[in-house]
Amino acid sequence: MVKQEIYLDNSATTRVLPQVAAVMTTVLTGNFGNPSSLHSKGLAAERGLSEARRLLAAALSVKASEIYFTSGGTEANNLAVKGAARRRRRRGVHIVTTAIEHPSVLYAAGALEAEGFDITFLPVDARGMVDAAQVAAALRPDTILVSIMHVNNEVGSVQPVEEIGRLLKEKDRRIIFHVDAVQSFGKLPVAPARWQADLVSLSAHKIHGPKGAGALYCREGVALDFLLHGGGQEKGVRQGTENTAGIAGFAEAARLALKGREEHMKIMASLRCALLEGILDTIPGTSCNGPADAAPHILNLTVEGIKGEVLVHTLGEQGIYISTGSACHSHRPDPSHVLMGMGRTAASVESSLRFSFSPYNTMQEIDITLERLRQAVSDLRVLGRR
Repeated sequence: MVKQEIYLDNSATTRVLPQVAAVMTTVLTGNFGNPSSLHSKGLAAERGLSEARRLLAAALSVKASEIYFTSGGTEANNLAVKGAARRRRRRGVHIVTTAIEHPSVLYAAGALEAEGFDITFLPVDARGMVDAAQVAAALRPDTILVSIMHVNNEVGSVQPVEEIGRLLKEKDRRIIFHVDAVQSFGKLPVAPARWQADLVSLSAHKIHGPKGAGALYCREGVALDFLLHGGGQEKGVRQGTENTAGIAGFAEAARLALKGREEHMKIMASLRCALLEGILDTIPGTSCNGPADAAPHILNLTVEGIKGEVLVHTLGEQGIYISTGSACHSHRPDPSHVLMGMGRTAASVESSLRFSFSPYNTMQEIDITLERLRQAVSDLRVLGRR
């Protein structure tokens, strides 16, 4: 008998909603023209791109001309970090970020470091939070870029990006402020103007849209060096034929997410609270790794004495899908840089689990997950004592 599947790894990716798939199918089979072509099929495709651009811009309260489509959050982050830094190299070489950023930011910064840029990787506290005053204190006369994520993808800490943006611009308005909002867009308010952010990265597949579609908000007047050479698409900032079906799906996913965002946040917060309380109350030796005011869709826990990877596989065999942390690190042997950066021990990190929720999860799924997790932990601890 096939067990009910319960998917609680929504920070890795989400299932595409039927409405999104329907929009994409229409583009793939009907409105399939190249938006750079001058005939009617191309013009129709271009109109579809413009409508998607308009919708995403409205979601951020920015101009449509400030939205550039990419292949996803990783490319958006690379374009922002590398593009902003290289463009401003004559003015300075100093970049500030944190030790718990997504690998696409950390490795982009590392690549720039190899080119001669000077990177400051700020530490975080035990809650996974960076201090805004510490960011401001790290600024130098040659600082050209600050890159801080909004919501951490492993523990759900929500960074004080509005305060950081204010302090940055008070110090020097020429410093470019980039915010990785991949884990927050469609779930929490994302407000480039209020944050005084110059660049904001987005992704479709975290909000029940397709993989392979993302966007970068780039404030008007902010110049970037581009990563790709091609036919001049996206005003030369991101060249290459646009993924019209993916972009249409992204826009539809964003429309649905934003339409129900307040209700979705309440649902996910209640799911997170129920699972957290149930685990802490009924499974000995467990602790929460995120802050009390974490984003409502991410829960990171440690189950003392049991490897997280073992629990992931044990629950996976029962149709319950969770993770030990970022999907980008799932095949690497090194421990989570986020949890290590928060001061956790290597043993604690090895025993960590991440549950990440969708508004389409149910309380019944949480009850089943808790029951099966409790049983799995009990069984594994008995085996460990033999």
